[in-house]
Amino acid sequence: MNRKTISVACVIIGFVFFSLGTGFADEPKKILCLEAYDMLNTVPDTYLIDVRTRAEYQLVGHPINAYLFPYMFMSTRLKKNSETYTYGINVKNRAFVAEIAKVFKKTDNLLIISRDGWRSALAAKELIDAGFKKTYNVENGFEGPLFPFFKDSNKQKFYRQLAKRNKINGFNHRRHYGWQWWGLPWTYEIDPKFVYPPDLRPSKKK
Repeated sequence: MNRKTISVACVIIGFVFFSLGTGFADEPKKILCLEAYDMLNTVPDTYLIDVRTRAEYQLVGHPINAYLFPYMFMSTRLKKNSETYTYGINVKNRAFVAEIAKVFKKTDNLLIISRDGWRSALAAKELIDAGFKKTYNVENGFEGPLFPFFKDSNKQKFYRQLAKRNKINGFNHRRHYGWQWWGLPWTYEIDPKFVYPPDLRPSKKK
């Protein structure tokens, strides 16, 4: 084997090992709420972070001992979505990562939960990119996606059409999946230890 062949082989091997070493950290690992609850009970330095809005955390409820760090805030503008009107949850919290970094270490296991896994996926990816390499996305969320739900887009469209046409009980409602559906511990009570830290800081005098 000549020197050129050896050099090429070394480059390829090095690239493979580099890819293996960094590829895992590029995306947060997806887990279900039951796995998250088990980790909280068995794995040291594991914390559950609720990235929903303050209103959801208080009025819909939240997992016991879940830290509130909103990834997005609720808009004050009313918008029409298909046949319904909603207040969008689309105002990005620009201090999200900075506030997380004040409380947690980059070696901690951070389990990120939202309503149905959408916001938590975005938040978890942002934390991964910021160096929190042990970040997990609780993909079925606190309330879960709208019923019925399938990851396969064709099944999703087909069965939702059937459920709507046949007026299936629970159609387009939540709590058929997720933390609450599994009967995992949750509460409406607010513990200052777990609320969004800036909410506890004295307001600046004008």
